[in-house]
Amino acid sequence: MATVDECRKALHDLAAKLEANAEARGRLDLDRTLACRVTDLETAFHGRIAGGLLTDIADGDDPKAKIVLTTTSDNLLALIAGRLDITRAIAGREISVKANPFDLLKLRKLL
Repeated sequence: MATVDECRKALHDLAAKLEANAEARGRLDLDRTLACRVTDLETAFHGRIAGGLLTDIADGDDPKAKIVLTTTSDNLLALIAGRLDITRAIAGREISVKANPFDLLKLRKLL
């Protein structure tokens, strides 16, 4: 099981990758609030996806988030590192994503 600090770092790493990758930013034309709930650690993070960037990452849940990702700490790290395919993870119920269907299609490009 990963730690809260490792999960936080992984989200910040994802934000840095997006900032460095102009091509990925161009494919992610969303402006949505995001909540990431880590079930095995009983913690959550929230932020905003805007202009192809992941910004304002902070500890705590956002119950009004437009996109909600729920998973375990290990699955979160694997997903961000590219070791876990999001489509298979959703189909295998390793990850739950609540979002508008069009947003889900755009998010697939991100991960």
